Amino acid sequence: MQFHTYLSFDGDCEAAFTFYAGLFGGKLAALMRFGDMPGNQTAPQFRNRVMHARLELAGHVLMGTDATPDCPHGAVQGSHVVADVDTPEEAERVFAALAQGGRVDMPIQPTSWAQRYGIVVDRFGVPWMVNCNLPT
Repeated sequence: MQFHTYLSFDGDCEAAFTFYAGLFGGKLAALMRFGDMPGNQTAPQFRNRVMHARLELAGHVLMGTDATPDCPHGAVQGSHVVADVDTPEEAERVFAALAQGGRVDMPIQPTSWAQRYGIVVDRFGVPWMVNCNLPT
C-alpha cells in the first residue's frame, strides 16, 4: 500500500508543480488539462486549468489539480506536506525557497528532535514542514 498527497489549487497548479519539480529535483510525469480530456464539458474559461498533475520525486508522488466551480478550491487546513531532507543545509535551502513569497509559521531551527525543523506556507497556499532528522 502507498499513500500520496493530492493538492488542490485555485488556478496555479502548473506554476506550483513546475516550482516543486525545480526545487526537489523531481520529474513532472503528468500535466493534463481539463480542455484535453475526452468528452470535456468544462466551461471555456477553465479549459486551460490543470485537471491532473503528477510529480515523481525519489520514490514518492505528489499530485494536484486546479479547482473548478463544480469542485471549488478550499485552503488546506489541518495538514502539512512534510519534506524530510538529509542535511541541515538542504533543509535551509528548501525552507528558504518555500518561504519566498509565502508565510513562515515557525522559522527553521535546531530542535530537540531534529537538526533542522520549520513550518512554512508557500506562495501557493500549501503548508509545509521541513525536517532534517537527528543522526541515528
